[in-house]
Parts: sequence; C-alpha cells; structure tokens
Amino acid sequence: ISPLIFLLIICIFVLLYLLADKDPGKPPSALLNKDVPSFTTTSLYDKNKIININIIKKKKVLINFFASWCTPCKIEHPLFFELANKYPDLYLLGFNHKDKKSDAIKYLKNDGDPYNFVAVDSEGLIALEFGVFGLPESFLVNENGKIIYKYMGPLTKKIIENEIEPLL
Repeated sequence: ISPLIFLLIICIFVLLYLLADKDPGKPPSALLNKDVPSFTTTSLYDKNKIININIIKKKKVLINFFASWCTPCKIEHPLFFELANKYPDLYLLGFNHKDKKSDAIKYLKNDGDPYNFVAVDSEGLIALEFGVFGLPESFLVNENGKIIYKYMGPLTKKIIENEIEPLL
C-alpha cells in the first residue's frame, strides 16, 4: 500500500503544478523587478578598463552571459547584431563566463563583437549573483536599474519580437 500512497502524492503534486499554469522552461527569477546586483569587473580586452553598476545606470541594458565553448551562445550571437542595429540606444553588455581569455577574444574576433562592453566573469561569481543556471542567459534592465525580463537559453527572433521588443 506504501507505493500506492506514494504514487497518489506524486500525482497530486503534478496536478497542482499543472493547475498553477507554470512553465518548466521558464523558472521564476528571484531578481525579476528587482535592482541589478552590484558588480565590478574588467574588460575582456583591457584589464585596466573597469565596468560596474554605475556605468549602466539610466540606460536600457541587455545583459547576456555567454562563452566561446557554449554552442547555444553561438546560435543566438547573430541576433545581437540585429538588436544593436535596430535599437542603437540599447546598451549590450556581454559577460564572458568561465572562459579562457584567448578563446573568448578569438571567438568574438571571428564571429564579431556586437556588445558595447564585454566584461569578464572568469570565476562565475557575477553569474551567481544574477542567479544564472546555464548559458546563455539574458536579462533586460530598464533605465531605473530594474531587471524587467529574463530568458534562459538561446534567444530567437520570435522571442525577441514577442517578448523583448515590446519592453524596449
């Protein structure tokens, strides 16, 4: 009878989950509608150039965590050029996550660099503050420094058109 009770409990939780209209592909973000976590780091290209939270204040910012070894990151990469061309006031901030500097520079040299600034997150500590689960992940930040959108996985044209552009 124990297995039957266990199965019944699991079924009840699944039913409650389905009735709650949750999408397992879009886990909630604890940072949604909250301030961007404070960070300070250097540029991928020049360790003397520093970026912190103050540089992106009063701007709409799309933050993207990526790496040269991340295949889904390479799939979404061309879309950032389109965003940069269509929305020149949108500040694109790329965080190179747990990547070798030489590999990241080579990747951006070969595929192009759409970002206004490429920041280094070699230890993954900044990603941890943002609650990044895996790569790629993107965050849209409004002019007030609030995270208004988060997407886990590679962006697509459909996601940009339907979910990001209405917020721009």
